[in-house]
Amino acid sequence: MEKRVTFDNRLLPYLLLTPQLVVTIVFFFWPAAQALYQSLLLPDPFGLGARFVWFSNFEYLFNDRYYLQSFVTTAVFTFFVTLVSMSVALLFAVMADQVIKGAGAYKTLLIWPYAVAPAVAGVMWLFMFQPSIGVIAFYMKAIGIDWNPVLDGGQAMTLVILAAAWKQISYNFLFFLAGLQAIPKSLIEAAAIDGAGKWHRFRTIIFPLLSPTTFFLLVVNIVYAFFETFGIIHTMTAGGPGQSTTILVYKVYSDGFVGQDLGSSAAQSVILMVVVGILTVIQFRFIERRVHY
Repeated sequence: MEKRVTFDNRLLPYLLLTPQLVVTIVFFFWPAAQALYQSLLLPDPFGLGARFVWFSNFEYLFNDRYYLQSFVTTAVFTFFVTLVSMSVALLFAVMADQVIKGAGAYKTLLIWPYAVAPAVAGVMWLFMFQPSIGVIAFYMKAIGIDWNPVLDGGQAMTLVILAAAWKQISYNFLFFLAGLQAIPKSLIEAAAIDGAGKWHRFRTIIFPLLSPTTFFLLVVNIVYAFFETFGIIHTMTAGGPGQSTTILVYKVYSDGFVGQDLGSSAAQSVILMVVVGILTVIQFRFIERRVHY
């Protein structure tokens, strides 16, 4: 018979939870409540007072073509950052999973970029591709490529996508490599004995077994592109040229801290909070389904 464990002290669990609850309330629930309240206000130009306007800030946002354009910009940016970072990381993980000489050093070098701060990564890529002093920009112009992301919105978007994807490849690589190493080698060997080629084995055995890891990384990379690339965009393009790289999270900063439109900025942060909630629910549902399965 299994002995039931009881915990007599009713106060101690609450005391142990108190530090985490305090941090959560102070740094999440309180700012979220403040943002929700401020999104219903319209401050005067001098910041001396505010008028309660209900949902006028939200109505204004969804009638503002610049804000709607930032949705499109965010979607394009998120799609390509996720696609590039995940596909390259999967390729590197497949290569690292093979028995090669110096595999340990190879894996370590691939992990290092994850330790680089987003702002530092942005400055580094900016120095390499800056039209006047950039080394890579110099050689691009030497072979006839008209490279100037300061003026060309498409080139600026390409540059921030590459920098953001490069920063995230290491994170994706770790999970893909762990997923590949968890696949039983007997399955791969059996398929090879049956005459299946490398591509056929990857398409029919390896990639389907990596689907849980792939979906998890898909959600994580979308969240990363939405919220954690602010430093890269701020240091590289500052949302320009012509707001061509202004994603949603950067527009919150631009309107609130630069334009001093605090009501609109708060409303945008509330919309982003809803997006985070939706992504969190999707990820939780998937994990819950996998656990039951």
